[in-house]
Amino acid sequence: MEQGNGGFSEAGLRRLREVLARYVESGRIPGLVALFSRGEETHVEAVGTMRHDGGAPMSRDTIFRMASTSKPVSVAATMVLLDECRLRLDDLVQEWLPELADRRVLKRFDGPLDDTVPARRPITVRDLLTSTFGLGMDMTSLGTPIMNAVFEQGLTPNLPVPVPEPDEWMRRLGELPLMHQPGERWQYHISNDLLGVLVARVTGRSFEEFLRERIFDPLGMKDTGFHVPADQIDRLPTLYAPDPQTGEFLVWDEAEGGRWSRPPAFPGGGGGLVSTVDDYHAYFRMLLNGGMHGGERILSRPAVELMTTDRLTPEQNAARNAMATENVHISHGQGQHGGWGFGMAVRTYRGDYAPIGQFGWDGGSGTASYADPANRLTGILLTQVGASTPDSMRLIHDFWTTLYQAIDD
Repeated sequence: MEQGNGGFSEAGLRRLREVLARYVESGRIPGLVALFSRGEETHVEAVGTMRHDGGAPMSRDTIFRMASTSKPVSVAATMVLLDECRLRLDDLVQEWLPELADRRVLKRFDGPLDDTVPARRPITVRDLLTSTFGLGMDMTSLGTPIMNAVFEQGLTPNLPVPVPEPDEWMRRLGELPLMHQPGERWQYHISNDLLGVLVARVTGRSFEEFLRERIFDPLGMKDTGFHVPADQIDRLPTLYAPDPQTGEFLVWDEAEGGRWSRPPAFPGGGGGLVSTVDDYHAYFRMLLNGGMHGGERILSRPAVELMTTDRLTPEQNAARNAMATENVHISHGQGQHGGWGFGMAVRTYRGDYAPIGQFGWDGGSGTASYADPANRLTGILLTQVGASTPDSMRLIHDFWTTLYQAIDD
């Protein structure tokens, strides 16, 4: 670990390390890697092992499945296209995604799939960026016909039905009605996967190729992508989804031969990336620096400001708050931020230690990455313990509490 405190107290840093170690020593978290920086000072803590039954130790260059923490990074590809005027916020997406033209909308979000009315207006790029185009993983509507259809068609990841390649994915999506009118209501996840298809069709390149050329390579994010190459697979831990009743470590994905050991049919911007703490640190520091990395501009300052400030009306945001406050048996209290930008949460009220303006997001594989402009603070915490139990989410909460209590100025 680098020396010096950069505005952190030594007692606060000791408490942070003790809290991280406590989770590993308790057996609830096999291992973790945390990186946090303030100004020019960076600290890294790697604790525990890559498997719950031992094995190689966690290290600074361990590669993690980022799950929904992919969203704040993958959205940058669309922002590049906005900066270059190859897209506009209120362009109709049906020019590139004709499968989304002439939408039908359910009369009731929990009603039969054939009981619909015409959409009041077409879907725009803005609707995708704000996750308000009308369909998503609505955790408060599980069991409804439309949610069942979304899962059965393989339109979301990590489910028994494989996610198809992008054109087939779009065809299946286009056969379903929307749950809500375009622009009416925030809904999770599917918008971010749609943005990847949009970027690929606008640019004529694969989503990963464009991300690599315009975001990953300029930032030095050499270990970030949609799969782990065979010669690096030993750096990928086992992903666990503990049994909710017993806490037993059930394997969700092995490294060798697992979902991320080969290029996916569908490169999902909503949850498909793998990365390291240093790669994510480079990206979030770029956002804190208004789009600059060293002497190179990656995104314009206005693009970063759009991404990292609240974009939702109170009516659109109602579902955001519901996911956090009324669905804690799934979210374990994550996401109580108040707002949503493009691809990430934004703090609009002070509900815990984090101040207004903090931005970032969490992932269901036990990952979190946030930046705080007021304190020039970046924090990344990575495990591979899924949110089927509260353990990884509570660890994320405690990481941020101890990180903020360590600030000393």
